Order: sequence, then C-alpha cells, then structure tokens
Amino acid sequence: MSKAPEHMSQQELEAYLWGAAKLLRGLIDAGDYKQYVFPLLFFKRLSDVWDEEYATALAETDGDAAYARSTADDRFRIPDGAHWSDVRDASRDVGRALLTAFRAIEAANSERLAGVFGNASWTDKAQLPDETLKNLIEHFSQHTLSLAEVPEDELGNGYEYLIKQFADDSGHTAQEFYTNRTLVHLMVQMLEPQAGETIYDPTVGTGGMLISALAEVKRRGGDARTLGLYGQELIHITAAIARMNLVLHGVEDFEVVAGNTLSNPAFIQGDRLRTFDVVLANPPYSIKKWNRDAWLTDSWGRNFLGTPPQGRADYAFFQHILKSLDPQTGRCAILFPHGVLFRNEEAEMRRKLVESDLLECVLGLGPNLFYNSPMEACVVICRTRKPAERRGKVLFIDAVREVARERAVSFLRPEHQARIVAAYQAFADEAGFAKVATMDKVLEKGGNLSIPRYVRPVGNGATDVDRQDLKSAWAAFDGDGREFWLQMDALVDMLDNVVAEEVLDA
Repeated sequence: MSKAPEHMSQQELEAYLWGAAKLLRGLIDAGDYKQYVFPLLFFKRLSDVWDEEYATALAETDGDAAYARSTADDRFRIPDGAHWSDVRDASRDVGRALLTAFRAIEAANSERLAGVFGNASWTDKAQLPDETLKNLIEHFSQHTLSLAEVPEDELGNGYEYLIKQFADDSGHTAQEFYTNRTLVHLMVQMLEPQAGETIYDPTVGTGGMLISALAEVKRRGGDARTLGLYGQELIHITAAIARMNLVLHGVEDFEVVAGNTLSNPAFIQGDRLRTFDVVLANPPYSIKKWNRDAWLTDSWGRNFLGTPPQGRADYAFFQHILKSLDPQTGRCAILFPHGVLFRNEEAEMRRKLVESDLLECVLGLGPNLFYNSPMEACVVICRTRKPAERRGKVLFIDAVREVARERAVSFLRPEHQARIVAAYQAFADEAGFAKVATMDKVLEKGGNLSIPRYVRPVGNGATDVDRQDLKSAWAAFDGDGREFWLQMDALVDMLDNVVAEEVLDA
C-alpha cells in the first residue's frame, strides 16, 4: 500500500523554504540569497514532479519504463545525470555538479527554460564551499515537493513569501523586484482581466503582477489557462526568478524576456510594438541613465507625447505602455510616485496626455506603500476606448487614508480595496474622496493632475453658517498643504536620486 502524501501546512512550507536562506547568512550578502535559493527550489520541484509523473505512468502501464519516461518528459525533460538525486550523490565539487545539471536541463527545455537558473557563482568554493552546498541540498531534500504534497497554488504562495522575505532582508535593493502585493491586487481588480486576454508587464520584476492577474481571473471563475502572460525585465536574475515563479504557479503560456524595455523592447509585431489587452507596471522611478537622444527619433513612435528630461524617464515608460495597449480593448494601471502628476518639466507631455483622452483615473494612495520608501504612491489608469459616459472626463480618487499599518508594514485591507474599486466603478463624485473632472477643467489647470486640486477634504459636519465657513477655509488650507507636501516629497526624491548618482559615479 503506497504511503499517503505528506501535506505541509502553509506555515510549515514557509519555514522550510526560509530555512534554506538561513544557511547562507554570514556567507553571502542578503541581496544575493535569491540567486542561490530560488534555483535550488526550482530544481527540487522539477525533479520531484518528474518523479511523481514517472511513478504514476509506470503504475498505470504495469512497469513500462519507456512510456513512463516519455510521460514524465511531457512537462519538462530532465536528462540522465541531471536529476536532483544525481547532484545529491556528488561527494565533491558540488557546485560544478549543480551547474552541469542546470545547463543540461536548460538545454533540454530550451524553449521554456533557457537561462532560467541564472548565472550565480556556484563553483566559487571560497564563497560557497562544498559543505555549505551539501547542507543546502540536504535541507531541501527533507520534503518532497510533488504536486500531490505541495499543490501549485501553495508552492506559489511560498515562493511569494520568499520574495517578500528577501526584500525585507536586502533593504533598499528590493524595489527592483518587489511591489506591495495588496496594492497589486487592487490594480488588478480595477482592470478586471478576462479569460482569453493578453497581459503584459514591461518591468516585470519577479512576476507578481502577472501572477495577481492570473489569480483574479481564477477568482472570477474564468479559465486562467487561456491567458497569455508577457513580461520584460532588465536584470537577468530577476527575469529568471519571474519565469520560475510562473512555472511554479502552473502557468504554461508565458514569455518573459531579459532586456532593456526602453532601448530594446522585446515584443514586436512587424514594424510596430505588439499590443496587449491589459498592461500592469511598476516602472523604476526617475532613472537618469537612459538613452534620451534615441528617444527623440524613437523608431517605435513612443515619443508621441514628447521626450522626457534626461533626469526623469518616467514618461518614457508611460509612453511605452500607452503604445503597447490594444487599440480596442487596451487598459493599463501604472504605479508611479506623485511627481508625475505635477512636475513642471513634464507639463507639456501631461497636457497632451489629457487631450488624448486616454487618461481615465488618477488614484492617490497613502504613504509607505512603495517598498522601503515613505512617499505616497499614485496609480494612473488609462484606457484606449473609454465607455461613452466617461469620455472627456477624468476621475480623481484621494485614498490617502485607505491604508493600514502593522509592525512597520503598510498595506491595503480588503475593505480599503473594496471602497476604492467601488468608487472607480461608480465614476461619480464622493465628497472628500472622489471627483469627476472634465477634460476642459483639467486643461484650465494646465493639465496639472495633483489630486488635492480636485478632491478637497471635508470638515467635521458642522451646520452653523460660521462653522461651515471655517470648515471650508480649513478644507482649502488642508488641501493646499497636502499639495505642498506632495511636491516637497517629489523634490526630496529628486535630490536623493542626484546624491545617489553622484556616489555611484564617484
């Protein structure tokens, strides 16, 4: 009688996964944990699932080994000598054995796994001696990561847990690959991805936005297998982590490419950018080292609003996203710092954006939702074909108070998300929270999209005339003060970036 699968709880799974990272403490920088732990986890999962499918097919055919191997290879091929057990048996040069197995698996599954294991220094014994690698392998060998024992959703959640833990451990470097998941969930709910649609993230990081879109389609009862998921990521190891993430979540139809989205966009159709139904993005903020000269004559037509200043590439990413939207069904949600709403150097591009009537909603969120940054965040939502009743209008939502904070972590509770989504769907005025402004009204303000200019705070409900006047005066003062401090945040952010660039260039 076969042994029943040993099912770990989510908490046990997370402790098991994080235990691998603990073995690396003191040997490598916390920011590099991901380069070693993720590939080992992925390798163990591939091997255990292969074994599971081999054993099932073998039992079904009364011992037909050739058929069983063929069946196990349907999902991913693991060549002879490249299985987890082969590396576990290595008594010396463990890093070399790992690297050889990784390259063999990548070559045997080149269409889906080329480069997926990254390029960590597995053979550097000064950094990772055989003993440490054997300890890591034995740690992962404690549990079987088959589909029966650890279903895809559970392992995917564990993988996301690791991403968050690595972000916490590595501090300021985390922003390149981690976005607050409660905020991502909100963005996905607002765009309502549907089964059969294509979803794209041009700065995909570890794939969290694509995974969230996948989960939303499932939550709504749609067939997530019909989605096409696409992403591009500058940092190769982060792109590899995204691809592992998607595989571990059971996604089969995806394409994640490493490369520079601004200088070398990966998704091309003929002589133009490929377009998508849904685009979700958290672009890097205000990067300075980008090819502005090439943007002046961009061959993909991504400068239709104008050329951003050298010190601010935000509107380069913004225009790339807008050009990547399907002309009929396209909609996007982009996480930005508030500066994109009012900075003077981008005023003309902002005016053209408003005139294009692509802008549908500007959502202001509370502080500390950017990873390791106290700044307030904003989400900009655009749509290529607005419903008739929304054309020529922009909805402003001030959700600065819709945020919770526990143990120094800020996040959006379900009730916060529900209120924001309801306001977006209603597309109507709500005192102190939401305001619909006509395009003409926004252009009267020079295209300035600063939320306090449109959504004014409400007072304490006084009914006396004098108190009402005082309440109005205070609301106006409070709104003006908020706008001032948002602009100060943007200035401080700019100065921080200047100092950081000078340190790097020194």
